[in-house]
Amino acid sequence: MTETMPQTEYVRVAAADQIPPGGVAVASVAGRTIAIFNVDGTFYAIDDTCTHEYSPLSQGPRHADIVTCPKHGSRFNVRTGRVLSLPAVVPASTYPVKVEDGQIYVLPEPQRGRGMPHKA
Repeated sequence: MTETMPQTEYVRVAAADQIPPGGVAVASVAGRTIAIFNVDGTFYAIDDTCTHEYSPLSQGPRHADIVTCPKHGSRFNVRTGRVLSLPAVVPASTYPVKVEDGQIYVLPEPQRGRGMPHKA
């Protein structure tokens, strides 16, 4: 008989009304600091750390689904984690998000971000 590992559970991180459109919140989930972005009513979660020099992405300026690192200006797509500009070259990890009964939940299993600035 094969023993299966229990599936990782989603963790509540915030109430949906706490993060207005264009807003961001930070949560600690399973020892990771995660930024939750509200892009036109849809929530996305990525590591809250720039992959270049570890600055908090949640403190950077945002425009639509793009966040800019406040330290050196690398830009990341919050939907995919893709890094869009140098000096960062490694995508940010993303996290599956669901909203139920007005609460935002994040699956604490990081998904490798996709795409690099010099590749399609």
